[in-house]
Amino acid sequence: MINISEIDFKKSDGLVPCVIQDAQTLQVLMLGYINEESLLKTLESKKVTFFSRTKSRLWTKGEESGNFLNLVSIELDCDKDSLLCLVNPIGPTCHTGSKTCWNNEIKTSFSILEDLEKTIQDRFEKEPENSYITSLKQKGINKIAQKVGEEGVEVVIEALGNNKELFLNESADLLFHYLILLKAKNFALEDVLKVLKDRKKS
Repeated sequence: MINISEIDFKKSDGLVPCVIQDAQTLQVLMLGYINEESLLKTLESKKVTFFSRTKSRLWTKGEESGNFLNLVSIELDCDKDSLLCLVNPIGPTCHTGSKTCWNNEIKTSFSILEDLEKTIQDRFEKEPENSYITSLKQKGINKIAQKVGEEGVEVVIEALGNNKELFLNESADLLFHYLILLKAKNFALEDVLKVLKDRKKS
């Protein structure tokens, strides 16, 4: 992943800045400082660990909040004195509760899927009355799977026609019900994306 001996820790008294970036959205989440010891712990634990300049000790992000930064990869810049960590964050990154330490959020074209998954999660947990998702959950996995099959057939039918609007609407229905099925099976879209990424590597 990275050759520690190449890092120029001497330039800034044993510390190098480390930019933290979401591996999925590529949004920059925070900036921290790492020394050789914290880097070794990061590589070993697969959870990003910094050196706290205020506390003068190693600090694993999430050690108190549970909002860990699960390591995906580490890259060294061209000057050998700063790092880029790609991570899968657990919960908000900032101590204020914000997703980033700049209190900003970049909306991508796939953000709607994240929002939809959160809504499905909320409906599964709270089961509000008059909720379509709640009613599907209560009918069980067989009914949810059946709905995915029905919507899949509708997509095929519309694909053979020329009505673009109907095809897109049925496609949206299929994706919506598929996300519900994933939740019912205790999976998320991220799990499916990981399978696709693993296939690309092989």
